[in-house]
Amino acid sequence: MQTSSDRHEYPAHWEADVVLRDGGTARVRPITVDDAERLVSFYEQVSDESKYYRFFAPYPRLSAKDVHRFTHHDFVDRVGLAATVGGEFIATVRYDRIGAGGTPASAPADEAEVAFLVQDAHQGRGVASALLEHIAAVARERGIRRFAAEVLPANTKMIKVFMDAGYTQKRSFEDGVVRLEFGLEPTDRSLAVQYAREQRAEARSVQRLLQPGSVAVIGTGRTPGGVGRSILGNVADAGYTGRLYAVNSAFPEDLKEIDGVPARRSVREIEGPVDLAVVTVPAERVPEVVTDCGEHGVQGLVVISAGYADSGPDGRQRQRALVRQARSYGMRIIGPNAFGVINTSPRVRLNASLAPEMPRPGRIGLFAQSGAIGIALLSRLHRRGGGVTGVTGVSTFVSSGNRADVSGNDVLQYWYDDPETDVALMYLESIGNPRKFTRLARRTAAAKPLVVVQGARHGGVAPQGHAVRATRLPHATVSALLRQAGVIRVDTITDLVDAGLLLARQPLPPGPRVAILGNSESLGLLTYDACLSEGLRPQPPLDLTTAASADDFHRALSRALADDTCDAVVVTAIPTVGEGSAGDAALAAALRSAAAAVPAKPVLVVHVELGGLAEALSAAASTAPQAPQPAEPRPTEPAPAPTEPAPAPTEPRTPPAEAEDTGPAGPRTPEAGDRRAAAPPHPRSAAPAAPAAPHPAGPADPPPEGTRLIPAYPAAERAVRALAQAVSYAQWRRDAADPGKVPEYEDIDERGAAELIAGHLARGQGLALGDEETCELLGRYGIHVHRALPAPTPDDAVAAARALGYPVALKATAPHLRHRADLGGVRLDLADEEQLRRAYAELTELFGTPAELRPVVQGMAPRGVDTVVRAVIDPAAGAVLSFGLAGAATQLLGDMGHRLIPVTDREATSLIRSVRTAPLLFGWRGSAPVDSAALEELLLRVSRLVDDHPEVVAVTLEPVVVAPRGLSVLSASVRLAPPPARDDLGPRTLPAY
Repeated sequence: MQTSSDRHEYPAHWEADVVLRDGGTARVRPITVDDAERLVSFYEQVSDESKYYRFFAPYPRLSAKDVHRFTHHDFVDRVGLAATVGGEFIATVRYDRIGAGGTPASAPADEAEVAFLVQDAHQGRGVASALLEHIAAVARERGIRRFAAEVLPANTKMIKVFMDAGYTQKRSFEDGVVRLEFGLEPTDRSLAVQYAREQRAEARSVQRLLQPGSVAVIGTGRTPGGVGRSILGNVADAGYTGRLYAVNSAFPEDLKEIDGVPARRSVREIEGPVDLAVVTVPAERVPEVVTDCGEHGVQGLVVISAGYADSGPDGRQRQRALVRQARSYGMRIIGPNAFGVINTSPRVRLNASLAPEMPRPGRIGLFAQSGAIGIALLSRLHRRGGGVTGVTGVSTFVSSGNRADVSGNDVLQYWYDDPETDVALMYLESIGNPRKFTRLARRTAAAKPLVVVQGARHGGVAPQGHAVRATRLPHATVSALLRQAGVIRVDTITDLVDAGLLLARQPLPPGPRVAILGNSESLGLLTYDACLSEGLRPQPPLDLTTAASADDFHRALSRALADDTCDAVVVTAIPTVGEGSAGDAALAAALRSAAAAVPAKPVLVVHVELGGLAEALSAAASTAPQAPQPAEPRPTEPAPAPTEPAPAPTEPRTPPAEAEDTGPAGPRTPEAGDRRAAAPPHPRSAAPAAPAAPHPAGPADPPPEGTRLIPAYPAAERAVRALAQAVSYAQWRRDAADPGKVPEYEDIDERGAAELIAGHLARGQGLALGDEETCELLGRYGIHVHRALPAPTPDDAVAAARALGYPVALKATAPHLRHRADLGGVRLDLADEEQLRRAYAELTELFGTPAELRPVVQGMAPRGVDTVVRAVIDPAAGAVLSFGLAGAATQLLGDMGHRLIPVTDREATSLIRSVRTAPLLFGWRGSAPVDSAALEELLLRVSRLVDDHPEVVAVTLEPVVVAPRGLSVLSASVRLAPPPARDDLGPRTLPAY
């Protein structure tokens, strides 16, 4: 693009897609010489007022000299970026490096003037704020540390952009112009502003997909059945409150309606705006559909069609092209290969999915990367009996399919401030950006519970169709980091539903003390044992005997809840012979009445084959799907109750897309296909549908909003496991309220360490430091390594011992013997020269020549517990600090704790107590407790080193001997590498998989 005279090649890594304030997308990229016509066209669409604000004078058109200046950049001292939609400019920003007098300059000058111009039609969308983040990142990369901007006082919008950015600023007024100067180093406030804008924009982009005012189903078949026709029926049957259209290019020209829904041959023929398009055409037809949608102004797409990354390398390229094409029009995509989306809000009532029935409204948000798992989750949450009773329903459901664009991160942003979602449940098969996910999860979990189950945990390969960043961290480490972020991580979808039902309508337990009562002694004992296994503190079970009445249960539960030594109650119940449903209803009413009197403590029920109690406990809130409620009367037939899908060996994530001109193009889901084929035609209207009529009074009526619903479980282990997850999460919430601080240490020499690192990296792109270099760098952060001297000969060993002073240790440092005292490569407490020479001879006799052993002599450290401290920068998860006990505990059992860097003082304290072998540090079986304060300080110093210097990509301290007083680092290694051009402090961008 740029000519050969330019000083730098085109910086392709500056290109990025961004989400704007209104939820639309734009492309940010460098301006090149090929953009002259685009720049002129853009400028012609800018108002005279905006031009005046930019140039401080009337400036109706750009001269040829202006165009040349604004399109020719060296990408170092002169840089221009443009925000584009549909390939056309909507805003520009540029900087020019200046010297002390404000004249053009080159490095090492570190200041630049910056100026913006935003097309009037796109002002107020947050374009300038996004461009400021990106131009600031570019400037930092090119060595610029400060921006200066001159703005007319009347240009309040641009002044606000600069003032709200959160950078440290200096403001002055001279000659009728406001001059702003600000540093470009990210601050806590600038990051907070950036993250808040990111949340609002991404949440809005998902809101546009889940709360559309109009929907077009593109690929609706002409005959009943098929994917498109089924989804059209599902949207209409749910009572969708917006406008609905059926689109198929194969419709006859005279066809005006299909099943009462307005029919069009193209989305371009629809008279009004279309907010959401559900795409079910074959993959080869999708680009044409996306073009039509983009030209018509559609805001978002749900792509059901398969044949993308799920079908191999060629499909992956089609998927990338699909995302680029959609984003070029400002649209976001759920899918491709998606199952669909659901929003049960009475204001929307959208079922744009392959689920044949609308779930009951509730407070649980569901996200699944698999269509099959999505079906299972919906079924388990909403069926009656046969497992966990559904005591609440769904607020929103998103099945992302291949997750080419909208991901779990985006949905988390939406749920964070969604007033209709109290609990978030997620099934994830891959995490595209673990660093961002943990950041968002931590913020979300502070407001509402987030429960996650991970599929494909042990396969080590991302599911077909998913493109994710590579990570070197094992699954156990990722899970530990998620728990640190407040995520309730479970192993199965059964546990996912169990925990979700408890958290949706019960308060968080104030502690781990559990009261157990019921009419079965055996069931009570099973519950007691389960509590102990899960780390809870159960009280002895109270047996009410099988003769207990509902009043007996009420009195016992009331007493337990009133007891200050009880934090939660588990009620166990078995059937009473002969009473039937009347007895179940009486018991449920008694339990709910007692629980309502003490709303601060959770109550759970374990029931055994009670046909009616589960439903009665949920206040007769049927979990069966609702019968269809059409907008206009029509013949109906009973809808089949949903059943959990049977597993299939090669079940696709979604049914294949249907061809527009032939109806279904392949197999379809039995529920959708059978249902659509059996349903008779019925009229529908494109006008907003009236809300569905309320269900007739009876067993299916939901309880009033806010009613205290009690979850019931068919097994004690499941109830207690869910309760234990809630207890741990409640403790995390309490701890998160005071996360601690990152301490400052006066003896840390950050500048000196930076100079050492720069000098080492000048020798190569990445390197492992030698022993002396490692000790010097660590010393700058107050980490002192026990001195070790090489001993290539026995005489050298003796000389080293004399220099260090007896007693000494003799160690073999060859890779196969290093840190392996169990192999005999270490001799300790050598008190004199004779013992040292004898030990040297034994080592060489057993393991080989000194050249092979690489022996060293080291002074003896005080006795203590051997530990290991590691820090690593993972390309996906970021910087991670790990701790464990050295030896078999770490190498064989994997008993390591992990925390994200930077680590606070409270996190360092919890880290050393998180490993299973931690009792060895605190006086186990009469041993002396170690100096845990010194160990915590070491962890904090390592965390500071890695956080301050991203070039430090790995640190290992092994072993670290922690004594009753102080500690000794006996061996250390450090690896350096150039930092990435963009890190987590960079500007907002959408992932480009």
